[in-house]
Amino acid sequence: MSAPPYLRARQVRIALAASCATLLLAATGCSLGEPEPDPAGEPPNLPTPSATADAGDQEAVATVLAQGLRVPWGIAFLPDGGALVTERDSGRIVQVGPESSPDGLKVTEVQTVDDVVASGEGGLMGIAVSPDYAQDQTVFVYYTAERDNRIARLRLGEQPTPILTGIPKAGIHNGGGLAFGPDGQLYASTGDAGDTDQSQDLDQLGGKILRITPEGKPAPDNPFPNSPVWSLGHRNVQGIAWEGDRMYAVEFGQNTWDEINQITKGKNYGWPEVEGRGDDEKYVNPIVQWSTDEASCSGLAAVERMLATACLRGQRLWLVELTETGTVLGQPQALLTERYGRLRAIAAAPDGSLWVATSNHDGRGRPAPEDDRLLRLVFAGGGAGRS
Repeated sequence: MSAPPYLRARQVRIALAASCATLLLAATGCSLGEPEPDPAGEPPNLPTPSATADAGDQEAVATVLAQGLRVPWGIAFLPDGGALVTERDSGRIVQVGPESSPDGLKVTEVQTVDDVVASGEGGLMGIAVSPDYAQDQTVFVYYTAERDNRIARLRLGEQPTPILTGIPKAGIHNGGGLAFGPDGQLYASTGDAGDTDQSQDLDQLGGKILRITPEGKPAPDNPFPNSPVWSLGHRNVQGIAWEGDRMYAVEFGQNTWDEINQITKGKNYGWPEVEGRGDDEKYVNPIVQWSTDEASCSGLAAVERMLATACLRGQRLWLVELTETGTVLGQPQALLTERYGRLRAIAAAPDGSLWVATSNHDGRGRPAPEDDRLLRLVFAGGGAGRS
């Protein structure tokens, strides 16, 4: 059986110096191995990676699924396996797949969110599909409007209804992450909008991770009475993800450290008092930190006890293996370094692969004629990626 067109698109094999050989005795983060048959019973028809150079090398295959996008920001999957992708500056929502075209997956414009006022780092950002989408056909978006950042719900093709407004907006630090947690509640990551006082003020929505119901109300069992705030002391969180029941977030630092944090209910992550790790026990230290020039990461995904974060200034993915208790195992490993330029959105697909979007049209990159692109990443010999 021949490969479908999107898998016949240009594929790139990338060697990754990883710790999977040592992980076999300690964790299952790189143990996925041979793909399983798909639900229809046919074996997956994926490109076969070349052999690894030695036992210490991990290899990945990157396939270009779509191109010609403009500043893709968020990725959320539909029950049919296709994905909704937001474009920050245009305010468009496009559907990518599941149908294919001669150049990859079919890209269809679904709608433009008319209320979006894109400027600087603001615009149409996060997107989340309702866990009950098959019944309610509902999608949630996080976007910059005329006076604020806000979260709205909509059915595709219909006007959005705001459910949470008043998130501070600015040319920078707008946050924008949006995802449903394992508990069925909607989480949103916000930035301090350039005002550092926001992050420690529980009466303000900036510099926080929020937890709300699908109707926009503070979720039950939130740590602060009648408040949507789940955690505070953040500078500019964008990507959020769960590995099992543990929540993680990636955060832009100022000049020194970018970080990944494990997010715990009601905890304070220190901004603006602390950037990166500190000695004050009232603030939570990151599990990983990098210098800003090799990170500045936006998107975050979790798959098979591994965190993957997509980085803008660093122009790479960082892969972080986790132990059974959620701590970091070994050293983070870099992938795709400077191969596709700035990387922003990343999501774990239903088949276990990772979808990654470039962000070279965001005013800070050097776009190639194909940009912006949407990639599918599969690891060889175990790790993320099944068909």
